[in-house]
Amino acid sequence: MLDVIRPGDPRYGRVRHVYTGTGSPAAVVRPRSAAETAEALAWARAQDGALSIRSGGHGISSRATNDGGTVIDLAELHAVERIEGDLVRVGPGARWSDVARTLRPWGLVISSGDSGDVGVGGLGTTGGIGLLGRAHGLTIDRLTAAEIVTADGQVRTVDAEHEPDLFWAVRGAGANVGIATSLVFRAARVPSVVQAMFQYHLADGAASFLEAWGAAVEAAPREVTAFAYLMGTGQALGALVYAGADTTAAERAFAPFAALAPLLGGRTAPMPYGDAILTTGGPHYGQQTAYMRNGFAVHLDRPTSTALESFAQNAFGSMLQIRATGGAVNDVPADATAFAHRHQHFNVAVATGLPSAVVDTAWERLRPFLDGLYLSFETAFSHQRLTDAFPPETLARLREIKRKADPENLFDQNFPVT
Repeated sequence: MLDVIRPGDPRYGRVRHVYTGTGSPAAVVRPRSAAETAEALAWARAQDGALSIRSGGHGISSRATNDGGTVIDLAELHAVERIEGDLVRVGPGARWSDVARTLRPWGLVISSGDSGDVGVGGLGTTGGIGLLGRAHGLTIDRLTAAEIVTADGQVRTVDAEHEPDLFWAVRGAGANVGIATSLVFRAARVPSVVQAMFQYHLADGAASFLEAWGAAVEAAPREVTAFAYLMGTGQALGALVYAGADTTAAERAFAPFAALAPLLGGRTAPMPYGDAILTTGGPHYGQQTAYMRNGFAVHLDRPTSTALESFAQNAFGSMLQIRATGGAVNDVPADATAFAHRHQHFNVAVATGLPSAVVDTAWERLRPFLDGLYLSFETAFSHQRLTDAFPPETLARLREIKRKADPENLFDQNFPVT
C-alpha cells in the first residue's frame, strides 16, 4: 500500500517543504521501490494539481514542492551499495554526505557538489560540478546506468546499450524524461584528499585577482579543483581540493594560489573527501530562501574579470561563486551527454535571498561575457534560460526524445525542454 502523507498527518510538517522554499501539497507520496514509484505516479496522475518530484536534498529551485498538488518524495530510496569493484548503486533519496560516508572504507569517492546535504537524484541527473571535477569529471560522467520510471509507468533500465537515447538524456536533463529510482556510478579510487582554504584581501581589486585566479586554475595540475567566492567587501575566499593523499604535491600545487593576493588567513589539511563537502545534516523546512543566476565562462580573461568586478560592485548583498570545471569535464565530447558545456573552464553563479531587480539588471550586463547555463544553479526559468542551458542541436535531440518518452509533458516542473 502506498504511503500517502496528507495535511493533518504528524509527519506532514517534515515533508511539505524543501530547504529553499515552503509548500503546502495536498499529498506527499513516499514510494519504497521502483514498482511503488510507478504506482505513485499513476496515483498522482489521477489527482488534481501540480506534480513535483523530490529526491533527497536542497531543491534550490523550490520546484520539488508545490501548493495543492502531489509530491512524489523519493527519500525512502536511499540505499548506497557497492555492486562490485568500483561500481556503486545509489538511491536518489540519499544525500551526498551519505554516499561519501558509505564509500570511505573502500577508498572510493563519487565527485558531487560542494554540499553534502544535496540529494543524489537531482544532481546525479543534471550535472554535478564538484570538488573533484577537474580530476574525475562531472557526477554524470561517472554514471553507467540508471533505473527510471517513465511517464507511461514503465520501469526501465537504461545504459549505453539499452535505450541509449534515454541514457543520453538522463545525463543532463533527467527530470524531463522520467523519475530516477536508482543510479549506478563508477566511483574513483581516492582514499583521501588535501583541502586548502585561503582568505584574500583584494588590494588590487577584484578584476586583477579573478584574472590571476583563472590563470592559476587552468595552469594547475588536474588533481586541483578550485572554487572562489567573492564577498563584495574587498575580500575573497578560495576553497581548493587536491584529489590525492600526497600532501607535498598538494602544497606545491596550492602555492601559486597562496601568492595571488595578500592572505588574511589560510589552512591546508589532509582529510577524507566527505569532510571536504559542507554538511549540516539538518532538516529541510524552507529555512533558506534562494535566488540564483548563473552562466559558464570559457576563461576568466581581463574583459570577463572586469565585468565580474562590475557585477559585484552593482549587486550589493549577493555572493558571487566561481567554480572550476575544465580538466576531465572537458575530455567528454559535447554531444556525448545532454549536458553539452564541455569547452568552458568555469561556472559563475550569484546567490541572493530573494528575487532582486538590482541583481537581474547587473546580471544582464554580465551575461554577454558568459557562455551557457547550468540548470541546478538557476531559479529564473525562461525560454532564454532554456536555450542557454541546451545548445540548439542538444535541445533538438532532447525534444525528440521527450516527444517519445513523455508525449503529454507530464514531467513539466523542472526546466521542461518543450
